[in-house]
Amino acid sequence: MNLQGEPVGAAIVAALRAGNAYAKVRAARAVAREWRLGRLAFDFPEAMPERPGRPERPELMKPRHMPRRGRGQSLKGRIALLHSIAHIEFVAIDLALDMAGRFGPEMGQGFVGDFLAVAADEAMHFALLDRHLRSLGSHYGALPAHDGLWGAAHNTRHDVAARLAVVPMLLEAHGLDVTPRILERVREAGDMRGARILERILDDEIRHVAVGAKHFFALCKGRNASPPQLWKMLRNAHFAGPVHPPFNDSARRAAGLSREFYAEVE
Repeated sequence: MNLQGEPVGAAIVAALRAGNAYAKVRAARAVAREWRLGRLAFDFPEAMPERPGRPERPELMKPRHMPRRGRGQSLKGRIALLHSIAHIEFVAIDLALDMAGRFGPEMGQGFVGDFLAVAADEAMHFALLDRHLRSLGSHYGALPAHDGLWGAAHNTRHDVAARLAVVPMLLEAHGLDVTPRILERVREAGDMRGARILERILDDEIRHVAVGAKHFFALCKGRNASPPQLWKMLRNAHFAGPVHPPFNDSARRAAGLSREFYAEVE
């Protein structure tokens, strides 16, 4: 049990408030490391911020106002595609930090450790993508991005089951569906470095979805609820968008999501 040191909640809030992209990367990795080493106390003295810190760039737009990216075959199109993924990974740092800090007091130390580890992974993914963008003559912030992911987190801030259902088990699970097609396009363009980064992200995201599913299933057991039925109810209550096939059945299965969760949308 972590009884000594700085409160983990304070360290999480500091990481969330970091506005500079690389300051957030360093802070997320540091809080995960310090927690893993037992140097942070299981204490949450501060409320989670309503919004995390953000750099001045990229310009944030509503999803429907975002310019079309194309298929990513040209260098310009590939940069736009990788930039959009880098933004998703950047916001995912805050999603995991907020999950640990907002619901950790209710869910316990194992939950905190799981989602701080996820935050560290997302920070590493972002850094890899931004470094690759720079090798292509661009950088994170050079293009606009959308703010829909944080909106989903904000809408589920009062219910850990809803947050787990919508963020790891719906939005991140969708990443398992689309990443193989993106990966193939990047390979076809001859970008082997970009492909290796996306392969690493896909492998890690299977584990991240599995972490969310594990804690969701534990909540369902405590509530004597059917996981697929509760997930569908929470999805309908808290997520307005469609859930599009085709689905990556093998990756979803590896993450603990059976077809019972999503087959009816096909």
